[in-house]
Amino acid sequence: MKKNISMSMIFILSLLLSACSLKQDVTNLYKQETPLESEIIIPESISANKQETIKVILTQDGKKVEGADYVHFEIWKQDGSVKFDMEQAKEEGNGTYSLSKNFDSEGLYYIKVHASNDGSIIMPQKQFVVGELSESEMKFLQKGKPKQQESHKNHH
Repeated sequence: MKKNISMSMIFILSLLLSACSLKQDVTNLYKQETPLESEIIIPESISANKQETIKVILTQDGKKVEGADYVHFEIWKQDGSVKFDMEQAKEEGNGTYSLSKNFDSEGLYYIKVHASNDGSIIMPQKQFVVGELSESEMKFLQKGKPKQQESHKNHH
């Protein structure tokens, strides 16, 4: 009797497991993500106390992104003495988004672009120089270790 129950259980389990097999075209049922890509454009020379425009060009699936879900710019100085609030970029068209800023002091800065479109989110970061670098900033660059900014506010 125990042997019959065991055989029946094995038979039922194998039927259940065979019902769970994957179809050949199962990958077509899932959404294929197309990653958002960016190119941050910073003027070659940025002077302190002068309005400067920083741009980002967004592409996705080889096409320029018009009307992205959001594009925000976050800018801070390497030594922590200057930190701008995250600001929404202005859409210029043809996948280009910009922000104009006046930098009061010279030094090493970072920009992080927070962008999203069609479920893809990116946060590329780039460093740039305003005016001249101080001696400590030159030493910092020679070490080659960028200071990662930790911020937990302004999440999307």
